[in-house]
Amino acid sequence: MFLIYNLEFRVCLEFKNLPFGQNLSALSVRSRISYLGFIPMKLSFYGAAGEVTGSHYLLEATGHSILVDCGLFQGDRFAEEKNFEEFPYDPANIQGVLVTHAHIDHIGRLPSLYKKGFRGKIFCTPPTKDLIAIALADSQGILDEEAREIGHEPLYTKEDVALLQEHIHPVDYETLFALGSFQVRLFNAGHILGSAMVEIKTQGKTIVFSGDIGNASSPLFNPPSIFEDVDYVVMESTYGDRLHDKTALRIDALENVVEDTVNRGGVLMIPAFALERTQEILNDLDALITQGRIPKVPVFVDSPLAVKATEIYKKYPDYYRPDIQEQVRQGQTIFQFPGLVFAQSVDESKRINDVPPPKIIMAGSGMSQGGRILHHERRYLPDPKSTLLIVGYQTQGSRGRRILEGAKAVSLFGEQTPVRCRVARIDEYSAHADKNDLVNWARSFKDRVKTVFLTHGEQEGCEKLAYELKDLLGINVQIPARGQSIPLS
Repeated sequence: MFLIYNLEFRVCLEFKNLPFGQNLSALSVRSRISYLGFIPMKLSFYGAAGEVTGSHYLLEATGHSILVDCGLFQGDRFAEEKNFEEFPYDPANIQGVLVTHAHIDHIGRLPSLYKKGFRGKIFCTPPTKDLIAIALADSQGILDEEAREIGHEPLYTKEDVALLQEHIHPVDYETLFALGSFQVRLFNAGHILGSAMVEIKTQGKTIVFSGDIGNASSPLFNPPSIFEDVDYVVMESTYGDRLHDKTALRIDALENVVEDTVNRGGVLMIPAFALERTQEILNDLDALITQGRIPKVPVFVDSPLAVKATEIYKKYPDYYRPDIQEQVRQGQTIFQFPGLVFAQSVDESKRINDVPPPKIIMAGSGMSQGGRILHHERRYLPDPKSTLLIVGYQTQGSRGRRILEGAKAVSLFGEQTPVRCRVARIDEYSAHADKNDLVNWARSFKDRVKTVFLTHGEQEGCEKLAYELKDLLGINVQIPARGQSIPLS
């Protein structure tokens, strides 16, 4: 008993203002002791561990529990089943969630978290808040359809999505704020609009969650922030075993694909993620058309989500690279050029079929798992004159991955559709850092960090990046498994 009172006295000295308005007597003995670091922090990996999607991490310290991301698993039927598993903790006990960015594999289970009892605060950047609203509303209908196909009740309702918005609190980059006993700042990740890395300080330790690290050569966003004084890093490894083409060659590659398809009188289909990929390609098509490098053919963006996202992208010019900001200040339009048509309604989408080739169609989803791209693929995959251009990562089990790996036919709307069109790929459009970018990002903290946990990667990519970090930089690396909890002592 003397030990407990002595600890209470020390806690009173070190924590004069306890978080959430608590007084010391309201805390359990375990919580009082944990304030002094006798009970170590614990980090649990509930998604994107040993896999690419489903970002979901639980950090526990000083009597409080917070999440970094709460995303959907994507890919094959097995991945979709995992979205219906019960959370391995009580959502009502989670004080808050820190969101890195608005891709669905980072936010897609937030409404389900709310449905199960979460009532804490969600922090993200202002653009991410806007993008979350449209991304979750868009995915809700798709998830309902998937749930019926695999015999489940819907993950959540439109009402859950709407009520969740009341809990989202936007904060600017590098603004220090408190979440329970955690001191938090968000930093630029350079991945998509508003994407963030999360820095958390507690118990004298600093933990950084990289989120998705942006491609350092992005034509839209500044390079990712770097860190020097950090104890633990949770780091993505999506392209841990691959290099992208040089940026200077990317627009040339796009030019070649467009010209080849147009010359053959075909249709260029681009399954593109509505957030970032669509906007980057529009930016490059604008440049190619303006410079007279490609023929002027109709360009369709057939995605309600991409249309809404592009308007949000126009809303935040301060988040772009300085040269893009200067263009906006001079009155130049971005993501708009002659011949570009945004198809939002179903009727507008159907009218694209009435426009004869050659033409360019961008539509979601980026892995050909759903959305309007499937209708265009059913029509044009069998056409040898047409082209399917892959511009993003295709997770294992996805339809896009099967096509990329040479499938002769794929199932669309319950029927086998032959793949006779040309299949092309441009990796440089990836919004992710490649192997060299990832290694270079880690150089800044190599002399200080205790452990780097590699996530968001297939096993081979994770292992190859782990070898690079250990061999080149001497960093201690772990590859956690989903469900694994690790004390941070």
